[in-house]
Order: sequence, then C-alpha cells, then structure tokens
Amino acid sequence: MKQQLLPNSSAKIVEKDNIVAIISETPLTVLSSGIYNGGYKKVNAILNVSVPDNYNDIHLHDNPVNLIHDAQKNLQITTDYIAMLTAAKIQNLAIATRQTGNITITAIATAGWRHGESAGEIIESKHYTRGTINIIVFLNANPTDSCLVSLFLTATEAKTAAMNDYDVRSRYSGDIATGTITDSLSVAITGQGETIEFGGPASTVGQLVANVVRQVVKEAADKQEGPHKGRMLACRLSERQLPIEYLAIELSKAQVFGDKKTIFTLLEQIIASDSISATFLLAAVKLDDEFKKELTPKEFGDIIITSKKFGNLILNQAPFECIPHFSEINLPPFTKQATIAILQNFIH
Repeated sequence: MKQQLLPNSSAKIVEKDNIVAIISETPLTVLSSGIYNGGYKKVNAILNVSVPDNYNDIHLHDNPVNLIHDAQKNLQITTDYIAMLTAAKIQNLAIATRQTGNITITAIATAGWRHGESAGEIIESKHYTRGTINIIVFLNANPTDSCLVSLFLTATEAKTAAMNDYDVRSRYSGDIATGTITDSLSVAITGQGETIEFGGPASTVGQLVANVVRQVVKEAADKQEGPHKGRMLACRLSERQLPIEYLAIELSKAQVFGDKKTIFTLLEQIIASDSISATFLLAAVKLDDEFKKELTPKEFGDIIITSKKFGNLILNQAPFECIPHFSEINLPPFTKQATIAILQNFIH
C-alpha cells in the first residue's frame, strides 16, 4: 500500500490493489458524479475502484455495489464515502499538484477513451465502464457553493481539452470526442482559508485546476493506452471511421485501380513509404472535418470543383479536368480526391 500526505490538510492519497483513494480524518465537502453516494456530500473518503479483468459489462452493471463494498473493506473505511468505478488500471494513474499562495490543488486521474463520445450524438451501447476517465480534484481551500460548481465545470472542460489535445475521436461517429460514456469526476474541498468566489477557467484557482486536470488526464491515458503523440496515420483514419479497408472498398467501385485487396495493399504501401502522400491524405481528412460541420469557408466556392483542384495539387500527370468524378465512390470530397490522386500517381 502506498500513501502520500496532502499538504496543509489531514488528508492523504492511498493506493492499494485496485483502488486509489483520498482519505481524510476530517470530513471533506465533495461535489461528485460518482456511481456510489455521489452528489453534494460531506464524506471522509473518495474511492476510485478499478474493475477486475474477469468482470464483464453485464456482471458489473448488475452488481456494481458489491465491487465497491469490497474496496471499502479492503481500505477498512467505516465512515461515509463516495466511490467511482473505472476499467483503467490503478497502476496507470497520474497525480499532479499546483499551488497558489496557501492553496494547494492536487488532481488524480485514471483514463482510457476507447468509448470516447461526442456529447449530443446518438449513442447505442450496452457498455458501462470501458474507457472511463475518472478524476479526483482536491483543494485545501474554501470556495463558495457556486464556486465549487464552477470548479466542477472547469475541470470537466479541462478533461475535454485534454482529449482535444490528442485529437481523440468518438467511436460512434468519428467526431471529436468530448468525453467517454462513463466518466466520473469528484471535486473535494477542506473548507479551510479565505472564501473563494470564482472558479471559472479565467479565475486564479480555476486556471490551476484546469491546468492540472489537463495534465493528469493526458498522462494517465498515455500510461493506459500507450503514447498518443505520433500515432500512425492508419490509426488516425480509423478513429475518424475512415479505415484504409473502407477507403479500398469505395475506391474499388471505380474499377480502374484494381480490386479492394489490391487497393488496400497499395494504400498501405504508399502511406508507409511516401510522407508527402501521407501528409496530403491527413490534410484532406481534416478539410472534410470542416465540410462535415458546414464550416468550410465561403472562399472555397463549389466544394466538388475545389476538392478536385485540391487533388490536382499532388498529381504528377493528368490535370483534374481529365479525371472522372467517380460518382460511385462514396467518400468525403477531399478524402475522395486525395486518395484518387495518390493512386493515380502510383499507377502512372
């Protein structure tokens, strides 16, 4: 069991087996979305419990409290507590601290985003914990109730900012992710010191909370899932629901570049060996993000024409007017023209 005292308080961080917890001798005021005893509470402990590998989603959904009670007994907690559940491994957690004056802010995160989602989209899923981002923020401070809510919102924004930093995508739509389907957040305060009224992202305390949360979420995700910087283009395409396999299927409809297996192999080889073609394809995909959201600048004009001109930028042979539109290929416009041009270069 590991223990770490938190500055200027009676609280400590405890790591044991599949649990990380903040435990305090004096009650903490906590605003939490935890699955167990969440809400606005006075408690002596906040638990983040990792789900064992032998738990499937249905088993966990039917008996989540059993796992939480096991963790409570393991830590020998007898007072009121809040608990969150995660599929991420506790050994992959990240902890960081910021300080301003007499106020110390500590954030703890476990993070995985295999079930990333974009708030507002249609989600059909029976999964409950896979890919959870769980965060505990601790402040030895005395914010007002409204400030505590603001800090909760600021921490949530910082989590989303961390996902944006890594261009994490929703597994349901390929849109930029705002969270996962089972995230939990707990913000705990000691109530010590002068009253703090503002906790938004421009306030002194809010900026520190946002900064530390953004850091620990990325660090925890890197530990849980491997480094996110520099991941392969094939991975980035799949995250946008444009895997190379799908590109090959659509391009094979034109019947001029070969069958889907041939095109798949060609695209893999080209992307791996030609950095300019890979760069061009990623640029096309990002342009299609703008197109999908109807954010394409008016200066672009007719997107059908402009996307063909865009493809022409990398063509070594025929100008874009000479290349058929290939209406049977159902791909976003810039991605479509980029892949056609890449294959055209290779064939000729």
